[in-house]
Amino acid sequence: MPSVLPDGEPVPDDGALPRHALEGTAGRPLGFYLHVPYCASRCGYCDFNTYTATELRGSGGALASRDNYAAHLVGEVRQARKVLGDDPRPVRTVFVGGGTPTLLAAADLVRMLAAVREEFGLAEDAEITTEANPESVGPAYLAELREGGFNRVSFGMQSARRHVLQILDRTHTPGRPEACVAEARAAGFEHINLDLIYGTPGESDDDWRASLDAAIGAEPDHISAYALIVEEGTGLARRIKRGEVPMTDDDVHADRYLIADEAMTAAGYSWYEVSNWARTPEGRCLHNELYWRGADWWGAGPGAHSHVGGVRWWNVKHPGAYAQALAEGRSPGAGREILSGEDRRVERILLELRLVEGCPLSLLAPAGLAAARRAVTDGLLEPAPFDEGRAVLTLRGRLLADAVVRDLVD
Repeated sequence: MPSVLPDGEPVPDDGALPRHALEGTAGRPLGFYLHVPYCASRCGYCDFNTYTATELRGSGGALASRDNYAAHLVGEVRQARKVLGDDPRPVRTVFVGGGTPTLLAAADLVRMLAAVREEFGLAEDAEITTEANPESVGPAYLAELREGGFNRVSFGMQSARRHVLQILDRTHTPGRPEACVAEARAAGFEHINLDLIYGTPGESDDDWRASLDAAIGAEPDHISAYALIVEEGTGLARRIKRGEVPMTDDDVHADRYLIADEAMTAAGYSWYEVSNWARTPEGRCLHNELYWRGADWWGAGPGAHSHVGGVRWWNVKHPGAYAQALAEGRSPGAGREILSGEDRRVERILLELRLVEGCPLSLLAPAGLAAARRAVTDGLLEPAPFDEGRAVLTLRGRLLADAVVRDLVD
């Protein structure tokens, strides 16, 4: 089942933000995340806020239907315009995620994007992305998205091996994601990503190399590779607990990461975030960089999270409750928190250290700076950037990024 929302203070019915959150907006990029909470089936490892038709039946009625979802989301975009008032910023990035956004008609995704364009305007070089399931798109669908303004697409590949896909409960066939890359390119997409997962129970090093070879061979300009995290409450967690499949250990994850970095570096990709590689600087995912750099974004949709000027809030999770709030003219926000200066400092370290540029040493407290010096000696941080005032992870440091961060924020 989807993960639990955090605690927080109530969101006002009109969604109004504190005055300080709206100050100085001109210096911060603005992005939109549009969440589509529907899936044809639930993958065994997934704890995202998504729902199958069976899970929605009888729990929200017509309000939770895919057929009218785009109208609800457009309603929240219009609410966002009211909350942000005369904020003059054009939107720099739009990312449609899920769930499986491409279970909706392409016209629905284009309609949602059009609402952002009409209410806020889009930057001239705006990055407009949608996630896509390889089995739910084809040439005509991709062409309609491209004509409607999308210029980047991210396909969930996960693996090239059938038995690995079966463990993950992925429904696409091996080879289909690579074909999708070619179809997207033919449709005129400028930027294309493939998502991979490593460390699935039963996956061998050779399986992982085959997946990397297939992804690289398709020639997208961006590849993401994530270690499988087994979340409590998921189908995969229950299978592991029953002893049906083995748990993958951290050493295997580390080996697979090294294999991935070596293969992608050899193929001309460069890492720019611990789990992301791009062929060129232009191929980076600008939307994710908004998150990693603490910019502003509005998350529209059930369970979506937002951040503007040090205020973070999140929406109610269920599509029926979400639609009901909008129908009644209320914000769908379920709770929010106002980040302190210390909160924001720590988050900058947590997120920026994952980037190839690293984080400024000026963010570190004395104990954290001492830990950074030790990390240089231990081969976890690069010495040259350290001398220039930045903490930048080495390859070994990337393998131990979470531990490095813990030391630096103490």
